[in-house]
Amino acid sequence: MNGEILVSVVIPVFNEEPGLAALFARLYPALDALRVSYEIILVNDGSRDRSAALLKDQYLARPEVTRVILFNGNYGQHMAIMAGFEYARGQRVVTLDADLQNPPEDIGKLLAAMDAGHDYVGSIRASREDRLWRHFASKAMNRLRERITRIRMTDQGCMLRAYSREIVQAIVASREVSTYIPALAYTFAHAPTEVTVGHEERAAGESKYSLYKLIRLNFDLVTGFSLVPLQLFSMAGMLLALFSAAFVVYLVGRRLIVGPEAEGVFTLFAITFFLIGILLFGIGLVGEYVGRIYQQVRNRPRFVIQAVLEGSPKQAHETAAANRANSRLSETD
Repeated sequence: MNGEILVSVVIPVFNEEPGLAALFARLYPALDALRVSYEIILVNDGSRDRSAALLKDQYLARPEVTRVILFNGNYGQHMAIMAGFEYARGQRVVTLDADLQNPPEDIGKLLAAMDAGHDYVGSIRASREDRLWRHFASKAMNRLRERITRIRMTDQGCMLRAYSREIVQAIVASREVSTYIPALAYTFAHAPTEVTVGHEERAAGESKYSLYKLIRLNFDLVTGFSLVPLQLFSMAGMLLALFSAAFVVYLVGRRLIVGPEAEGVFTLFAITFFLIGILLFGIGLVGEYVGRIYQQVRNRPRFVIQAVLEGSPKQAHETAAANRANSRLSETD
């Protein structure tokens, strides 16, 4: 690992104990077959099972090409990838999920696209082995994202992607607390492209993305890359204000000409509830943007690293011991 590294593979890991053995059995041979210098960066995102222990064992088995980053808690998939980006030394950086739904053997396709002159390579799953609701949700979110942000990603849920060194450095330098890495990379790229890759059923374990997390992810994607939702709400607010003013003038005129009425009360209630609903939606939308500002101005660390296993096993043990000692000193202070 003293020479130049061509490819860094960053893999976030969260409670993936049942599938890690299968991942290692396929990942290392696939990269060895490429005949390029590489490193694998495994980021443990606060797993509560034995994932951290298995990552350490794998590091001890292949220390010359393996590095392990251990978080002190769970910070999310994208923060784990961000940590991997900060430590990656390769000229090209590939991200891959630990669940083996994207075959490691397809990494060569992404590198071939980069050889053709592209600096960012996304991927499209050839045949998705997901539940039906995920298909529809993904298509709907893709259309919404393209209309609002103009970021084109055919399959935003596929994490098998490749980035040039320049793009990775730009992403790390952005210092955003909450961001969607593939979309951010697209904004920095000058020659992006996509390739078709395989997709398999999860080898073991369960998906970490519930419907709620997918919705939250898309909220981050939309509010992090566009002001269009706020602008649309502002325009809708002005139109509704004009409509309301006109309606009030109509009601006042009718009262003066026809006289008071008891009819139409439920219609007024319906209109009132409709307007209140739009108002509450707008308040929530503004809250999303304010929340992002709040997270950013606090200037807290995006993640805290407990230990990094790299170099020779002896060096790794010394580094881990030093980190624990520093942690104890900080608590004493």
